Amino acid sequence: MNEYLTIMKSELVLTAILFLLLFVKLGSRWKNESTLLMIQLLLLLNFLSGFFFNQNGSLFGGMFHTSALIVFQKNILSLAVYLISLLFADWLKKHEHLTEFFILMLSALLGMFFLLSSGNLLMFFLSLELATIPVAAMANFDLDKKISSESAMKMILSSAFSSGILLFGISLIYGATGTISFAELPALLNGSPLQILAFVFLFTAFAFKLSIVPFHFWTADVYEGAPMATTAFLSVVSKGSVAFIFISTLYTVFKPMDAIWYNMLMILSIATMIMGNLFALRQQSIKRFLAFSSIAQVGFILVGISSNSPEGLSSVIYFVLIYVFSNLAAFGVAAVISSRTGKERIDDYKGLYQTNPFLCWVMALALFSLAGIPPTAGFFGKLFLLTAGASRANYLFIGIAALNMIVSLYYYLRVIRSMFMEKNETPIGKIKPDMSTTLGLIICSVGVVLVGLLSWIYDYIVKLV
Repeated sequence: MNEYLTIMKSELVLTAILFLLLFVKLGSRWKNESTLLMIQLLLLLNFLSGFFFNQNGSLFGGMFHTSALIVFQKNILSLAVYLISLLFADWLKKHEHLTEFFILMLSALLGMFFLLSSGNLLMFFLSLELATIPVAAMANFDLDKKISSESAMKMILSSAFSSGILLFGISLIYGATGTISFAELPALLNGSPLQILAFVFLFTAFAFKLSIVPFHFWTADVYEGAPMATTAFLSVVSKGSVAFIFISTLYTVFKPMDAIWYNMLMILSIATMIMGNLFALRQQSIKRFLAFSSIAQVGFILVGISSNSPEGLSSVIYFVLIYVFSNLAAFGVAAVISSRTGKERIDDYKGLYQTNPFLCWVMALALFSLAGIPPTAGFFGKLFLLTAGASRANYLFIGIAALNMIVSLYYYLRVIRSMFMEKNETPIGKIKPDMSTTLGLIICSVGVVLVGLLSWIYDYIVKLV
């Protein structure tokens, strides 16, 4: 029993919090402010518990396994969810279904935890569904807005389509090898046409979840229609978890097919970076802007994954950690402005520095990091991704990625120029974020700077790998 409790500790803690929230919803008459404070404390406890009493091992005949690296990945996701509870407090306090929102969010997070620990394709599929379906309901949480319902419908349809493709790929893998166990599959993969077809279906399902071009069409519409908190969760937590399991699956299960998936990654990485950048250049909605920005960032993650080396794994995990702070800081500022003024266009940010210097500096730090400008952590994250990708000596590929970094500077700096340099006769009035949001923005800003400057963080990830 002790072994079960320690190996599945993260999942059990999260399940206990879910049951507690359910009882709170059914039996309490608390105000939203009190409920949110309790949830924030529980999420902080969930994050801190990830650093204690951890044990490596596997359960249920290898269906579930954990290691120090997997625990660290789960801690990154738990940190992101805690920051979301802080940054979007303004919107959450006003919503009549606050508790239900967190029940859905933590259910999705629980699915992601099982996803990271899955040891066979059946466990993988069930975990992915648990991580996806609640997010579709979260996308429809702006109940009085038609665009929110539209966003949820688009997400359900695209998720159903990708799930069907994934299931078909799993059935082909089982038909070609006779097993669905991650431990047994590598020895049975010989690159036969049926196995290649099965892998393409599995890869396509991952591409949908990660918004890899050309499977990205749902992303901008869902991001724009969903509430800002849901958009941030989709952009950071959902993408981060899928990136973790994607690289783990490629590096262990499908390692014998490395020559095939390297070429796929290279082509799709270039297409994803270019398309993400080109569409981000012309966006006016801050949500759509950050959506296409996140698509371009996935292209850079694929560069690191393509190396098929421990350095590639380390650089991807490190980059996702940086991405959590950078992207959530940008979404946090956008959410405060949207909640107080209803404005979500980049043109509305003109002259923002005149009235809200704190929000401007946080947004600037976040965008500098996403662009990869030193000394922010984003510079080091992209440097390590490109360095890992260069280990294959495909310098044309790395050169194209570097050129895309230069292109991305334009649209990130466009927002910064609007806030700091352009004048506006009627700028957004002074906004004073509440204590939760201010704390979240400060944590993200400090993370954007210190994660890059404190070299021991990257060294720690390298040791785990």
